Amino acid sequence: MKIGIFDSGFGGLTIYKSIRQRLPEYDYIYLGDNARTPYGNRSFEAVLKFTTECVNYLFAGDCNLIIIACNTASAKALRTIQQKWLLYHYPERRVLGIIRPSVEELGKDTKTKTVALWATEGTVRSMSFVLELGKFASGVRLIQKACPMLVPLVEAGEIEGPGADYFVRKYWNETLSQSRDIDVLLLACTHYPLLLPRIRDAVPDRILVLVQGDIVAASLADYLRRHPEIDARLSRGGTEHFLTTDHTEGFDHLAEIFLGHRVESEKVEL
Repeated sequence: MKIGIFDSGFGGLTIYKSIRQRLPEYDYIYLGDNARTPYGNRSFEAVLKFTTECVNYLFAGDCNLIIIACNTASAKALRTIQQKWLLYHYPERRVLGIIRPSVEELGKDTKTKTVALWATEGTVRSMSFVLELGKFASGVRLIQKACPMLVPLVEAGEIEGPGADYFVRKYWNETLSQSRDIDVLLLACTHYPLLLPRIRDAVPDRILVLVQGDIVAASLADYLRRHPEIDARLSRGGTEHFLTTDHTEGFDHLAEIFLGHRVESEKVEL
């Protein structure tokens, strides 16, 4: 039984890369729903439908544990899938998201109790990070900033140059205008780590910039340690398999940028 990694497109590859580096012995399937990306501006109902279809496909492909490596899907669909759909269809399998471990890390790392988050419009509107902070890091103030131009820049391969620099600095200035007490910035979209050099150039050194890949990888390792009954069902062949709902050529090209090695994906119909 494999570990499935699901994202609405390419961004989840940054999560997958960190997980694979931390836990290389397991077998993985990555599914990108590139034909229907982006999820960020879609309704809760649409995101839940798409996410459920992708999770179901991965379970049918012998995945025992699935990581929803998409902040929008984690925000809009994870709770319903865990509390309703999963219990009815696959009660012995597990689906995990990336918001809760990110929030827990945010709460630990801030000293000023004021943190910032960059994300898609959908993630910001969902208020999921605000709600989770209230549960796991009460007393921490969250400054949310939607950054709609960053995903198109990454997927167009424009991760360097004046366009990326302009929008990164624009979003940081707009974030800082809301509070000068920010000491941690969480990149709560899985595309954004590819712009990390540009972000570090714009954000002062005193600000800790968190990327979700390392956080989620450490959280998954801890989860498997705490749940040996799930870990025991996972196969360990060190294999990886990439699936996309769109053309493979485009996926393979961007996946190589994200992962740093050649990828051959398979197109699937959900």
